[in-house]
Amino acid sequence: MNVQNTPSHSAYADTAEEAIAAQDALDTGMINSEQATEVAMQNTLLTPRFYTTDFAEMDAIDVSPVREDWDKMIAAMAADPNKGHFKKTEAWGTVDWEGMEPNLRAEFIDFLISSCTAEFSGCVLYKEMKRRGSNTDITQLFQLMARDEARHAGFINDALREAGIRVNLGFLTQQKKYTYFRPKFIYYATYLSEKIGYARYITIYRHLEQNPDKQFHPIFGWFREWCNDEFSHGEAFALLLKTDPKLTESWVNKLWIKFFLTAVFSTMWVRDHQRPLFHEALDVDVTWYGQEVFRKTSNISKQVFPMTLDIDHPRWRPNLDRMEAASRQVAEAKARGGIGGALTRVAGMAKATYAFVALYTIPAIKNEVPESPVMKPAY
Repeated sequence: MNVQNTPSHSAYADTAEEAIAAQDALDTGMINSEQATEVAMQNTLLTPRFYTTDFAEMDAIDVSPVREDWDKMIAAMAADPNKGHFKKTEAWGTVDWEGMEPNLRAEFIDFLISSCTAEFSGCVLYKEMKRRGSNTDITQLFQLMARDEARHAGFINDALREAGIRVNLGFLTQQKKYTYFRPKFIYYATYLSEKIGYARYITIYRHLEQNPDKQFHPIFGWFREWCNDEFSHGEAFALLLKTDPKLTESWVNKLWIKFFLTAVFSTMWVRDHQRPLFHEALDVDVTWYGQEVFRKTSNISKQVFPMTLDIDHPRWRPNLDRMEAASRQVAEAKARGGIGGALTRVAGMAKATYAFVALYTIPAIKNEVPESPVMKPAY
């Protein structure tokens, strides 16, 4: 790419490549990328992963069954209503990173790094699909979504730079381990990730609308437009799922849908409960927040999934808490090392597996899937 054509900021980029180049141009020798990038490089059950898939299979998707809704969705994305939004303005103000309580600062930085990695994970997958594909319907969609995710990642990096660190996105692309998922697993996991991302961001945004004194960092003021991008990306995957009825109607795939619902919900629960000071600073009860996000996500997912999880079942909350306790045990055992640590880690993993099975075997709640999955943000 010609450097002269690089936008002044990733917020104005028309492609993911332009957004990444604009972010690289902002970096100076004063910024420490090693700390944040090392955290982003980690591959555990709780950290965002980078995915690869069968791109030829995805390129063969025929969107004819959803053509009318598809064309409307692409036109809305191409109109780019959020262009220029994801950059700091006068409303951003000054962030007192040095004055922030140290443990809160650590949890908040972990939240930003994890969010940046998750956003960029989507960018990498979508960008690669656009590069490898020849199906115009599919490549145009993934180019537009990669653009959005690159902007989000760049904006989070802007916030991290104020703390003197940043995630090296180029290094991450080349060095982070990639996990192979079959296309249908990409559809289930990414659909849920986008929709639960919407539910998470909008729940925090609405809470802070009512409690502005609890907004301890300005980035939360940008969450509404951010979550609307997440919602529209989820809509894209809802339409992709609708192109092949077997993806949501076969007995085996219903089991997979339930698996991904359980995995995504339980992972969020565990991760959020390990940031108590972050949620306390927002004045958000983390247990209430988890259930509220699950409820919103479940209501949204009825647009395409034939079931929702019973999050009010007596086994639900106790086994989420068991998974969280087991995750802490595994992390502490790993840090301790040695034979004792290894044995304790295995025991913790066994407890987590037992809790997950207990969650997975809770009877699901069936629902009728509408003919058209199209939805508008309602929260």
